Formats: sequence, C-alpha cells, structure tokens
Amino acid sequence: MGRTTRQDESSELSRRAVLRAGALLALGGAAAPLTGCGLLDRDEQPPQPDPLAPLLDESLRLAAGLRSAATAHPDLADRLLPLAESHEAHAAELARLTGVATASATPTATPSGPPPVDGTAALAALRQSERAGRESAIRACAAAPAERAALLGSVAAARATHLEALR
Repeated sequence: MGRTTRQDESSELSRRAVLRAGALLALGGAAAPLTGCGLLDRDEQPPQPDPLAPLLDESLRLAAGLRSAATAHPDLADRLLPLAESHEAHAAELARLTGVATASATPTATPSGPPPVDGTAALAALRQSERAGRESAIRACAAAPAERAALLGSVAAARATHLEALR
C-alpha cells in the first residue's frame, strides 16, 4: 500500500516539468513586453510640444495687445480690459490642460508692436488680431480630440464675440 510505483514517479516528474515550464513561460512572457515599452531603449526622444501650445501663446499675445491698447487709450479700457481678462482665463485653462506654467509663457506674450495712436485704428488692429485668433481657434477645435474640443470651441466663440465688442 505504501509503495510508490513507477507510474507515480513519472507523473510527479511530469507535474514538475509542467510547473517549471509554466514558470519559465510566465517569466519570459512578463519580460517580453518590457523590450517594447521603451524601458530598455537607450534612444530617448524629446517630448513633442503640445499642439495647443501655439493657441496658448496666441491667447497671451492677444491679452497683452488688449492691455497695451487699453493703456494707450484709457477711454477704451472699459471695453478692452474684460476682453484681455477673457484671453487670460483661456490661457490659464490651456496652460492647465497642456501642463505648461503660464508664467513661463508670459515673457513671449508681447504685443506685435505699439498700439496705433488713433483709437479707431487701434480697434481695427485689435479686430484683425481677434479675427486671426478666432480662425486659429476654429482650426484647433476641428483638429482636437473630443476631450479638448469643448474648451477650444469656447475659445473660438469668445473670440468671435470679441470681434463684436471691438466694433
């Protein structure tokens, strides 16, 4: 009764062999994905800039242009400063979404030049900037993934209303 037969020994070896093979397969299967995930790659690619970075820079530039014009034409400040604040709010949200600090983007946010001396010419120049900004926001919205489209649609709509406010 307590004797081990040849058949029992061979089945034990068989179970061991199966367990050993399974362990090797598990280890090999776990290591195989590591070779393709970049963990073992030595060629590090620099991260690509976010496609919304130009829209962030543009928002800051538009805000700076509006603030500059409001400073040069204090009689227009009540119309221009809320528009600048709108661009700054959009820039803050774009910065949050892209992971960029707005403080690092601010130094590049200078208006394209001094505002025109005449208030009417200043409004015309601001309308042109807003029109170009609206078009770039529309293009960005159309190309964006769904989770970003709502924000970009809001930016495009705000810029369209800015055009009306600058008439």
